[in-house]
Amino acid sequence: MELLIKIFLPVYFILFFGISFVAKTIIVARRIRKNPLVLPQDESAYALVGNYFKFCLAGIFVYVILFTFLPESSFLPVDFLEVELLKFVGLTLMLLALVWTIIAQNQMKDSWRIGIDNDMKTELVTSGLFSVSRNPVFLGMIVSLIGLFLITPNAVSLWFLILGYVLIQVQIRLEEEFLYRQHGEKYLDYLIKVRRLI
Repeated sequence: MELLIKIFLPVYFILFFGISFVAKTIIVARRIRKNPLVLPQDESAYALVGNYFKFCLAGIFVYVILFTFLPESSFLPVDFLEVELLKFVGLTLMLLALVWTIIAQNQMKDSWRIGIDNDMKTELVTSGLFSVSRNPVFLGMIVSLIGLFLITPNAVSLWFLILGYVLIQVQIRLEEEFLYRQHGEKYLDYLIKVRRLI
């Protein structure tokens, strides 16, 4: 199981970032003739959240690589959670999160962005996975972080789970304010019908 995890984690995150961020960015950029990566580069609180997001994603990737080569004791393990069943649950959650996230991003079509696009009005997507969750992409990311913690229960993966969850909650609220400004009553109706996460 240990060897499987050490192979699975780097492959998983390469696929996750490669498909969900790099490939999706390229595909949408070609369609809309604009970079869908629209995180601000100023001194605002929103830019700070974006920078922490980037730091968190880079940190997770570094952690996964280090976990492959360093002994597990290097990461302050939570010993009572070192259970084979929990590791299988974590693997399953991560795989489901990957598929879920890719489907949600595809359902967003040309509305997909990393950040808030103030320059171009996008369509409000309310069908598919967006009919059961207003933020299925973020939900997939949270589930993936939970899976990572269950597979590698230690202080570092717990830190990434907590930090990632908090950043996602802040980002969701920033995006909700923006969507209300952009779509008005249509977004309010959607907000009443569909839960924030699930």
